[in-house]
Amino acid sequence: MLELTFEVRAADLDESQRPAEPPSGYVERLAREKAQALGSAAEVFVLAADTSVVIDGDVLGKPGDDPEKGAEMLRRLSGRTHQVLTGVAVAHQAQTRSVVVSTEVEMRRLSDGEIRWYVASGEGHDKAGGYAVQGRAGAFVTALRGSPTNVIGLPLAETAALLESAGFALPWSPR
Repeated sequence: MLELTFEVRAADLDESQRPAEPPSGYVERLAREKAQALGSAAEVFVLAADTSVVIDGDVLGKPGDDPEKGAEMLRRLSGRTHQVLTGVAVAHQAQTRSVVVSTEVEMRRLSDGEIRWYVASGEGHDKAGGYAVQGRAGAFVTALRGSPTNVIGLPLAETAALLESAGFALPWSPR
């Protein structure tokens, strides 16, 4: 959306949540570790993020290709409000800055048929919490409180502010 040129690289990290680690600390730690693992050159800006869906204090990861895991996640979210937390980090010149963005998502009560239909679509298998609000699951979400782009992917306003604070020239920055 910001028309930036970038290269996508993956960091090879253990993404396990540590015992007693709160969800917000977990996503921020992962974002920082990813940025630091990939940010060795001083002139490079490395942007990294990690998103989790949280309900009842539990982090819901990605269900993968396990349809029962995906269905169980949707059953937990059905008729309830949950949080989408994203840790965003920027590493540049041996400094790492980070922020955690939280959005509340209200999902209407889902029938077993809706859950089966959605899981069978495969759309949510690689998404935190097992759903994608920008796709078919948009029919299930009744309210968002906070950053909508956080739920879709990367929290855009907060990411732009973090990049700018690290000295990255955004399209509107003075040259």
